[in-house]
Amino acid sequence: MAFVKNLFDKNFIEYASYVIRDRAIPDLEDGLKPVQRRILHTLFEVDDGYFQKVSFVVGRTMKYHPHGDASIYGALVNLANKEIFIEKQGNFGNKFTGDGASAGRYIECRIHSLAKEFLVTNKAITHYIPNYDGRGEEPEVYRAKIPLALIMGAEGIAVGMSTKILPYNLKEVLEAEIKCLRGKPFEIYPDVSTGGLIDVSNYNDGNGKIITRAKLDTSDEKKIVITELPVDSNAKSLLASIDAAYKAGKIKISSVDNFTTDHCCIEIKLPRGVYAKDVVDSLYAYTDCEKSIACQMLVIKDNMPVAMSATEIIKYYSKKLTAIIKEELEFEQGKLTEELHARTLERIFVEERIYKKIEEQKTAEGVAEAVKKGFVPFRKELVHDITDEDIERLLAIPIRRISLFDINKNKDQVAAINARLKEIARRLKHLTDCAVEYLEGMIAKFAKFGDFERKTEISNISAVEVKQIAKRDTPLRYDEKGYIGIGVSGGQEILKVTPYDRIFVMRKSGIYTVCDVPQKMFVDTGMRYCNYAEKEIINKVLFTAIYRDPKTKYCYVKRCTVPSWIMNRDYLIVPDGMEVLHIDTRVKFKFTLTYEKKVRGKDVTQDFKAQDFAERGLKAQGFRVISKAVSSIQVEEDQGVFNFTGK
Repeated sequence: MAFVKNLFDKNFIEYASYVIRDRAIPDLEDGLKPVQRRILHTLFEVDDGYFQKVSFVVGRTMKYHPHGDASIYGALVNLANKEIFIEKQGNFGNKFTGDGASAGRYIECRIHSLAKEFLVTNKAITHYIPNYDGRGEEPEVYRAKIPLALIMGAEGIAVGMSTKILPYNLKEVLEAEIKCLRGKPFEIYPDVSTGGLIDVSNYNDGNGKIITRAKLDTSDEKKIVITELPVDSNAKSLLASIDAAYKAGKIKISSVDNFTTDHCCIEIKLPRGVYAKDVVDSLYAYTDCEKSIACQMLVIKDNMPVAMSATEIIKYYSKKLTAIIKEELEFEQGKLTEELHARTLERIFVEERIYKKIEEQKTAEGVAEAVKKGFVPFRKELVHDITDEDIERLLAIPIRRISLFDINKNKDQVAAINARLKEIARRLKHLTDCAVEYLEGMIAKFAKFGDFERKTEISNISAVEVKQIAKRDTPLRYDEKGYIGIGVSGGQEILKVTPYDRIFVMRKSGIYTVCDVPQKMFVDTGMRYCNYAEKEIINKVLFTAIYRDPKTKYCYVKRCTVPSWIMNRDYLIVPDGMEVLHIDTRVKFKFTLTYEKKVRGKDVTQDFKAQDFAERGLKAQGFRVISKAVSSIQVEEDQGVFNFTGK
């Protein structure tokens, strides 16, 4: 058993780790899940400037992603609709209507030109690892220069954890990063291209919740037009929720017309006698026109799932951007330095006719040594000592290039290299300014490709509670068989209720219960009280319980209120083991006790007033009426007709 347990524990941990890191949760470094990263890697590989069939890209991606093509196709369409990674051609679906994309053989895509600027593919900077079968290489994570985790958003459910990152406005994110680099305060909030309203008062910087609403046009009092969608909605899902609410009788509408294309336009026409102001709250309460969305910014950071805030991600990327720019500048600096060294060697080799000295040599070693000695007088002009690789490169120069060597061109190349090296040295001293310059440039470039202004309006929204607007128009009935509920046919109507009400029920046995409005529930054939389970109502009801001790036959009176309760739990208003004779809610009434007759004696009765007994606590015992055995009780004006609400 221990072996089996250890085996299961090991396999579960491996599976959970795989789902968390390799499927469901995006990496903070580039904001991508593995399938998205592999799609982009494939697009970089096949990029020739032309559009490629999506089916072809999906097939090529399977070299790196060991799963079915359906998951790759879905991820590619979703990624293309972000409109910052992939340029698309054809029908990739409609985010407003909810229509899906065409089949992969009918649509085409290519890597976005700007993706090449904010995703670093240079293997000297981005770490590449073998793919799943070892036949190719893929990036472990891209070195992204902008906070893609925020710009894209993400949603995923892993083992024991989940992430829900709402997308942010690209321009606002980059501007916030600029402010962060300059040490200025900043705030950012989600923004979706479908518009709508959001309340961010409980957003907690990405780890709280938002309330989102559709934007409604009620200028015509007989018609409501939905002009913008709530977050995470489309016209199809919104219409389905409206239809369900109408069929359930929650909203009163005449007809619904959907004119949504590249923007939302849903017209709701109202019946006679119903106006827009009467329906708006019901739309918010019973349909997806208003939703509450819980958010959790869970990302993979250093191979571990970590909950971060939007502010923390912006700060992380600000430091990361300067680090990437530094690495790129240092890489270019090293490359140019080697280029300068090569141009200098080439000039000296030709100008000083060092190549003439190799004519007398008989061996390869002698040739190499002659070249090396030829550069000794010019050591101060070199960037570093001459190497064997340098010698091989010089010896490979064709005689034609030597004879046509242009000294002036070489000097111009060297001057250009020195100028660029000087500029790199300057930029390395001002990395923050370089980062700001890069971000401002990206904002300008993205603006040329589309409209990146905010679409979602931030507003203060008071959520509409369904209970507040629900009308109490459903009869709660109680029949002679002891059943109560809104599904009971016939019987006596007790209350008008909504499906969201709770009721308090007191049975003749002294047992009371609080429960949701039932469809049909058996309570008792002698129910004594029923009302809305609201404390301001129940706390004012004075219950009088007359009960008898089964052993002594003594009678007791207990008068009390019920201050609190727990839902769906039965309580007994009298002490346990007692026999309940009568339950009443009247403040004043008379009752007559009949005592057990003695041998050859007559029945003896005595009248009492309930109001003569003081009120006690719910858990206290009642007052003993008299120290005589009681055989029966008769209550004044109790002929079987009872007002269940105590009114």
